[in-house]
Amino acid sequence: MSDAIHSNAGVPEASPLGKTVTYRDTYAPELLFPIPRQGKRDELSIQANQLPFMGVDIWNGYELSWLNAKGKPQVAIAVFTIPADSPCLIESKSFKLYLNSFNQTRISSWDEMRTRLVKDLSSAAGAGVMVQLHELAKYDAQSIGKLEGYCIDGLDIEVDQYDPDPSRLAFAPVNAEEGEAPVEEVLISHLLKSNCLVTGQPDWGSVQIHYVGQQISQESLLRYLIGFRQHNEFHEQCVERIFTDIMRELKPLKLSVYARYTRRGGLDINPFRTNFPQGMPPNLRLARQ
Repeated sequence: MSDAIHSNAGVPEASPLGKTVTYRDTYAPELLFPIPRQGKRDELSIQANQLPFMGVDIWNGYELSWLNAKGKPQVAIAVFTIPADSPCLIESKSFKLYLNSFNQTRISSWDEMRTRLVKDLSSAAGAGVMVQLHELAKYDAQSIGKLEGYCIDGLDIEVDQYDPDPSRLAFAPVNAEEGEAPVEEVLISHLLKSNCLVTGQPDWGSVQIHYVGQQISQESLLRYLIGFRQHNEFHEQCVERIFTDIMRELKPLKLSVYARYTRRGGLDINPFRTNFPQGMPPNLRLARQ
C-alpha cells in the first residue's frame, strides 16, 4: 500500500460515506479508502490466513471517463475484480470519488489508464486487482442475464423478524425413501436487501446459493435471507455472513454464495464466496442492474 492510501485505512465511520465532499476532477489516488476485512471476519470467527472460502468481489463501473493526450474525452465500462483474500475491501464512495478524479486528467492511452487503475486499486486492497476496460460498443448487444437455479421467492411464508438469525436455517423434512443422501441444489432469491453499514441507505440484491449436502428447507432459507432487510453491513460482509452461517448451521459438503447488487453511484458490487473447486462466476447483468 502506498503511504497516502495506507494512512486512510480504518473504520468505516472515518470514510467519506454520509459526508459532504468536494468532487475532484484531477487524478487523486489518495481518495481511495481501504477498510480491513478482518474486523467483520472476527465477528464470524473467521481466522486470518485460514479463510473457509475462495472468491472475488466483482465491481462494474459505468461512470468512467478521462481525457486523451489531445484533451478529447474517453469513456469506458470497467470491470474490477478484487480477490476475497485481499486484506482490505475498498469503500464504495471513495471508489466513486477516485474514478471521478480522472474526469479532467489526460492519459496517453487506454493501456496507461488500466495500468494506473491496477496500481492504485491493488495498493488499496493490498492484493492484485484485475482491471478490464471495455468500449461501450461491446455492450450494445448485451442481453439481460439471469441467475441459474430455482427461485424460492414464490413461497407463501409468514415473516415477522428482519434480522439475520442463523438459527432459522433448517433442513427439509427427510424423504423416507431417499433418507439423508446429499443433494445438489441451486436456489436463488431476489428479495435480498441490506443497508449500508454507515449511512443506513438500502442496498438491493439478488443471491444465488449453490450447495451439496443434506437438503435445506427452502422456507427457512427464504426467511433467513429476508432477515437481512434491516441489517447494516457492506455487500461483501453480508455475503460472507450468509456463507458462514449456512456452513456453521447446516454443514453442507460444498457451498457457493453469489450476490448481485444493484448499482449506486455508477458502481455495482457482486461478491462471490465458494469452497467448490471452480472458477469465477459469470459477470452477468441482471434486470435491476
